[in-house]
Amino acid sequence: MKKVSSGSNVSGGPVPLDAIDRLLLDELARDGRMTNNALAAAAGIAPSTCLGRVRALVEHGVIRGFHADIDPAALGRDLQAMIAVRVRAAARGQLAEFGEQMAALPEVENVYFIAGADDYLIHVATADSGELRTFVLEHLSAHSSVASTETILIFEHVRPGHRPAT
Repeated sequence: MKKVSSGSNVSGGPVPLDAIDRLLLDELARDGRMTNNALAAAAGIAPSTCLGRVRALVEHGVIRGFHADIDPAALGRDLQAMIAVRVRAAARGQLAEFGEQMAALPEVENVYFIAGADDYLIHVATADSGELRTFVLEHLSAHSSVASTETILIFEHVRPGHRPAT
């Protein structure tokens, strides 16, 4: 499983961010395809300075990557759910392995290792309720490490600060 964590410098502490870094991050979070020139103009800095700052943010792990946010419904996977999974006490030693197994499944969008009564929150997208049921039965209920699951259907996902594409 690819671990995702917050940005930190070589010493392991948080990366110091100034107001310009935060502005760049805010703009990129809204539109990851923004050109360097447009990003520099929004921040009021030279394009070369902007490019250097963005590269430094990537190198320090503050920017974890750039990707396309693809709507699962466009791929015929209209039903999304979050599934809370509690792992059996005897399987605590295999938590990382379980997360990796889940992340490798095509229905899985995201895997979160969480604190609380449950151990994982798994975001899945399937074509319909039948496929969701099959996923839960075959990959979770039948898994030797799983003690219990709770499935929560997602009706809509609204991103804070997200500007719709024009």
